[in-house]
Amino acid sequence: MADPSLNVLTAMITPAVLISGAGTLLMSTSARLGRSTDRVRALTARFKFLVSEEGQREPLARDEKRMIIEQLPRLTRRTRYIQRSMQAFYLAVTLLVCTSILIGAGSLGKFDTGLVPILLAILGAGGLAYGALLLSYEATLSAITTRQEMRFLEKLGAHYAGLYDEAAELKAEGRGAEVEGSRV
Repeated sequence: MADPSLNVLTAMITPAVLISGAGTLLMSTSARLGRSTDRVRALTARFKFLVSEEGQREPLARDEKRMIIEQLPRLTRRTRYIQRSMQAFYLAVTLLVCTSILIGAGSLGKFDTGLVPILLAILGAGGLAYGALLLSYEATLSAITTRQEMRFLEKLGAHYAGLYDEAAELKAEGRGAEVEGSRV
């Protein structure tokens, strides 16, 4: 026959494994929140520059400002998803810790906890699942903004490639020195 205290410890460790997973998710989600916040700050600084007199002379400045403005609602949603997922993970950790405590206290006090630990564990696991689902949505929004930036960079690259093509054509015609001097 198995030692009853071993059964209690085993039952207490099960939520601890989920707590460890939640901790890992919290750390990576916190880093995602930091990156998202940094991204908003970088876009704000870039936008401020683009609306300045000097920034307005940047190639494709209007397109870049439009791209930044279009990204702000997505970045806001991303930040909200990340914040909600962190709340779900913290709630899950709380519920799972309470599950462990209740199992241990019930065993020490020799009282029947009934279905409460099971319900807390299910709610805790549900919190983990909900937080992971929110992060899935956030990752989708992140991919959308990245693709939008890549399209802009392709456009900017085409702009500069056109300048190099134009300079090469003029150089071939013998007017390259004039063009290079005027663009510096």
